[in-house]
Amino acid sequence: MAANEPGQPALTPTATAAATEWTRNTAVPRSALAIGAHPDDIEFGAGATLAKWAAAGCVVHHLVCTDGSKGTWNPDADIDALIETRQAEQRNAARALGATGEVVFLGHVDGELESTLEVRSEVARWIRRLQPEVILGHDPWKRYRLHPDHRHAGLLACDGIVAARDPHFFRDHGLQPHRPDVLLLWEADAPDHLEDVSGFVDTKLAALEAHTSQFESTMKARDEAELESFRRRIRQRLADNGSRFGVGAAEIFKRIADL
Repeated sequence: MAANEPGQPALTPTATAAATEWTRNTAVPRSALAIGAHPDDIEFGAGATLAKWAAAGCVVHHLVCTDGSKGTWNPDADIDALIETRQAEQRNAARALGATGEVVFLGHVDGELESTLEVRSEVARWIRRLQPEVILGHDPWKRYRLHPDHRHAGLLACDGIVAARDPHFFRDHGLQPHRPDVLLLWEADAPDHLEDVSGFVDTKLAALEAHTSQFESTMKARDEAELESFRRRIRQRLADNGSRFGVGAAEIFKRIADL
């Protein structure tokens, strides 16, 4: 996987060699919050895992940090219309996953997200309101990542957890502190946790394909043949990752517990 390709990385020989030290299959949480930079990032990074949990009764929430307003190669695009389209696509994608929780848009301008105290407060407020047992997000320490929104969204997830759990951060929220149990980071350089997502890859694809505005730019799918090629790439990547661990398909993460 290239440094700036979205979603699930291919396992490196080093990671595979350490496979005996990996953890597997988080117990299905009562609720989970996935924090992404843009509409579609969550489906790329953890769509099959979220679908698996949703099918088992987990309340899955989405928090999208930016408005997706730069998500087109058309220089003459109607930006206000694009923002509305991408929000609708994200809601449709959440439904395709079976998610029954909230879909929250912070609305920061695409490409201009920053991990400031103000935005950290926004993220922490939603963590306190939604009280997820598990949070999922971008790995902010991924090497050679170009897109600043992905770095900042990852930092905001991590920093938001610290702020949400401690009572003296952002007392103006008027909400009780909340400490999640587990943080799972996708696109990680040093993954150490897998989720067996056998049987949920097609659900992930259905959710990704809800983001129709992104077919040309992100998915490189300008026609049905290229869309089928995209599906094969996703299926093959998850199958390859799963084969290292004796399962049909896997999404992999860096797992941080004892938050």
